[in-house]
Amino acid sequence: MTGGTGFLGRRLCVSLVMAGVGVTVISRDAYDSRKILGPAVSVGTGAGSGAGISVIAWDSPDVWHEAIQSADAVFHLAGASVAGERWTPEYKEKILTSRVTTTRTVVEAGPKVLISASAVGYYGDSGSSAVSESAPPGDDFLATVCVAWESEAERATTNGARVCRMRIGNVLGTEGGALQAMLNPPNIPFSPWKLGLGGPMGSGRQWFPWVHVDDVIALMLFAAFENESARGPINVVAPEPVTNAQFSHALGRILRRPSLVPVPGFVLRAMVGEFAEALLGGQKVVPEAAQRLGYRFRFPELTAALTDLLD
Repeated sequence: MTGGTGFLGRRLCVSLVMAGVGVTVISRDAYDSRKILGPAVSVGTGAGSGAGISVIAWDSPDVWHEAIQSADAVFHLAGASVAGERWTPEYKEKILTSRVTTTRTVVEAGPKVLISASAVGYYGDSGSSAVSESAPPGDDFLATVCVAWESEAERATTNGARVCRMRIGNVLGTEGGALQAMLNPPNIPFSPWKLGLGGPMGSGRQWFPWVHVDDVIALMLFAAFENESARGPINVVAPEPVTNAQFSHALGRILRRPSLVPVPGFVLRAMVGEFAEALLGGQKVVPEAAQRLGYRFRFPELTAALTDLLD
């Protein structure tokens, strides 16, 4: 696994270890990764599963090439956060290269099964049209990144690998992801929602493709180990699409706070720069491939998902 210390990576490590699966994490900072993943290793040991987590440094290519070639599946989650910094030309280049270069490196090592992260940003701003995996890519920055990212992953098929390109939506969780970013916006020393100042972004009419973190992890494991027909693009989003306004109002009901204060577009642009355009646009994404493959969502409905995480 790459990206094993990130929001999704940590959850995936725990799930694999609890299932008795040994995990090898490839990391640029092996020492720091071992500290971060220590609790996951402890969980596996305490469960008596016999599985555990080992960490290999990126600068030990012979070792991790062998690990990739012998692995039943490789989960590739590495990449700089799109919301980590303001989108300067330098940071946009980092967003792109951190995905494309690492994917190329993993593919060249020869995985048998590759579960490679991507994002619904692939589709750009799709307006009000429903978007399945067969839809064409958009033409904005994030779409360009996703196209290049997925193209590198798909190269593994030329060597016989089964590749799943997981187009992940806005992930709802308690330790990171889109929900926590909304509740505790970066660079703001307070939570607007706690003060009753929460509300939609922009007009609120843009579609907001959401998914509970448990479904992200479960769908990745499903694609890797439970259904060998899984391949190609897979939209990792809940089957109940909502607009940004609908999401905000549902969140307000769960928090027992008003959700009437919209964040104007000009304020978002002042706060996060070009990234605001991704927040003000949206995609009405549907999980057509996942449902066709027989995956059953644990949290198909928004209120139940938010209640599980916040109530």
